[in-house]
Amino acid sequence: MRLRAFALALRGPPAICLFAGYPAVIDRRFSDHAEFLYKPLPEVISMLLVFFIVVCLFSAGCSHTDLRSTAVKANVEETAVSPDFIAIPKQSNMLEQIRVEPVQTAAVPTDEVVAPGKIEVNPNRVSHIVAPVAGQVADVFVKIGDFVRKGEPVMAIHSPDSESALSAHLQAEAAVTLAKSAELKAEMDYNRTKDLFQHEAMAQKDLLAAETVWAQSKAATEQANAIREQAKNHLTVLGLQPGYFQQPVVVRSPISGKVLEMSVVSGEYRNDTNAPLMTIADLSSVWVSADVPESYIRFIQLQEKVGISLVAYPGEAFEGHVSRIADTVNPQTRTVKVQAEIQNPSGRLRSEMFGSVHHVASMKVMPVLPPAAVIQTGGKSIVFVEVEPGRFKQTEVTVGKRTGDWIPVVSGVVRGDRIVVDGAMLVKGLFRSLT
Repeated sequence: MRLRAFALALRGPPAICLFAGYPAVIDRRFSDHAEFLYKPLPEVISMLLVFFIVVCLFSAGCSHTDLRSTAVKANVEETAVSPDFIAIPKQSNMLEQIRVEPVQTAAVPTDEVVAPGKIEVNPNRVSHIVAPVAGQVADVFVKIGDFVRKGEPVMAIHSPDSESALSAHLQAEAAVTLAKSAELKAEMDYNRTKDLFQHEAMAQKDLLAAETVWAQSKAATEQANAIREQAKNHLTVLGLQPGYFQQPVVVRSPISGKVLEMSVVSGEYRNDTNAPLMTIADLSSVWVSADVPESYIRFIQLQEKVGISLVAYPGEAFEGHVSRIADTVNPQTRTVKVQAEIQNPSGRLRSEMFGSVHHVASMKVMPVLPPAAVIQTGGKSIVFVEVEPGRFKQTEVTVGKRTGDWIPVVSGVVRGDRIVVDGAMLVKGLFRSLT
């Protein structure tokens, strides 16, 4: 017997109905006309299975999210907090993000003098080259920035003075020859007169006169030799070879170093022998000049070691020793000039580089902590001390000035205390969120 079909006009997905034992789907678009769209049974079953699977997956996802949220919430709820203590369960994953180490001790400076400074050329290793003679600059062999070795030629000068020096040397040589001839003749005259006197053929006054002439000729020879040596030394200073005219005066570097300044070119005529033509400096060692307040000058002594840090090389430390302490105080700044010498074999340190000079007056062994262990909050410095595994105490500490990779602790913790050195911000966050 066939059954009458009952259709339900539903708001939403197509309605399922039965007509004569067969499932049918009512399309909403045709619900107003009560028209039925009949679907075969296998297709309807497939649609129902897909719908059922989607609903199950959605329900499982929601359940998993709820479970995870519940676990995290339970983990946080298990964390116990008191005003200064916090306890984290041993099974909590938060403990894996926290590293604890015992407090160490180290020698740190207690009295330290820090003064701004800058690099300067070592004045003991600077040469200002001048023209040894007036004349025309024939050639310049170097330029600014060149490295020259001691004795290397830097310029050549043609000068009338060189010709005069060569001429004077030749005249001195001739004078020595004449003096020696006169001395030889005087000696022979004296010997002859002496022989005649011994044979009573010559008066004694003639013997004395011959002896006087011989003594004067020897003095003249010595004087001629002295003049010749003087003329020869003059040629040596000018770098000239005796006997050769029209030689240029070659100027050589007195030290090894770099050419820092030049005020001469080829072809110039220079008459002023006092004006420097170029400056050569040995930069293998340089000075650091610092103005130390007079209240701290008592801590600094000659030859003491000092540390230098430069703006050009952040994080790098240099070492030098005090070479000079000024004898007077600057009346305007009330500071004393202190110069320290630093070795500069690679030439990295350049004049006018800015930095600071550090001088440690005394050292003291104190507890030290890594910077990550100290938290600044509310104008205070705090650390977290592990009382027992998983239980931490918030402790206020008094710290000193950071030295390298350590912060000295004046009070609050002692050597051996176990401190949170990694993850301190996490523990602080737990305090803040649970209190």
